[in-house]
Amino acid sequence: MSNSADYAIEVETLSKRYGDLLAVNKVSFHVNKGEMFAFLGPNGAGKTTTVEIIETIRTPTSGRVSVFGMDVAKHKRDILPRIGVLPQGFNSFDRLTVSESIQYYARLFGNKTTDVDGLMDLADLKDKRDVQFKKLSSGLKQRLGIAIALVNDPEVLFLDEPTTGLDPHARRAVWDVLLGLKRKGKLVALGSPGELIQRHADYMWLRLKSVDAGAVETIKKMSFAPVLDSHNNLKVQVKDANDVQKILSAIKLMGMVLPGLDVRKPNLEEVFLSLTGEELHAGALTAGDAQ
Repeated sequence: MSNSADYAIEVETLSKRYGDLLAVNKVSFHVNKGEMFAFLGPNGAGKTTTVEIIETIRTPTSGRVSVFGMDVAKHKRDILPRIGVLPQGFNSFDRLTVSESIQYYARLFGNKTTDVDGLMDLADLKDKRDVQFKKLSSGLKQRLGIAIALVNDPEVLFLDEPTTGLDPHARRAVWDVLLGLKRKGKLVALGSPGELIQRHADYMWLRLKSVDAGAVETIKKMSFAPVLDSHNNLKVQVKDANDVQKILSAIKLMGMVLPGLDVRKPNLEEVFLSLTGEELHAGALTAGDAQ
């Protein structure tokens, strides 16, 4: 079972009454960090009321609701700067352009460093930056609403029926924006530098100093991928000590004397590039060899 520290949102036996009307009846659920969570139900089922309680807009009648481990009834000021909200029926000022709208709401949050261009790019709105809000289609307005909901770089984003009333093409465009945002927010790995290296680097680097060019071809024939820098220092990725011994034995058979060698685990930068899907090109692999 997950620890509560893993949750972005926790709702326990939440109820909300308006006089004799029971709008929310003992609802319980949790949302994990990094998760996309959909809240479905018929009209009048209490979805918006529940979400507005989590957003600290309304107070619960009973039960407990927490965001980032903080009770929404007691820590509203701490929670609000860390969440973003796209309300149902989002609207903005008719004569403000796309870029002006984002800038306006960023200033409301007191955020002077909002990346307006980055948000327009995320919502695929760069070619609409100077178009007034009133001239945008419904789908474009919703995409602008998502961008505005992100002006404070929130840790949790609430979207109340973001595709209602949109045609299939516009609906798909909005979901593409949200899926792109989800991919950007994924936690790939967690741990100390040593733990990350140990867990995600099941290989070593063998470096040979001042080798003959013939050694490169010999090692390539052994199904390795050596890289030779401008100082004739060779760097090759190996699996374990057995691979190191095979390479050294092959070079010894060539009659070549090695002035120096070392074997090391990858550093944190190399692990980062591996985890994020970036490959180290030849120049990057040998950037530190000249030192």
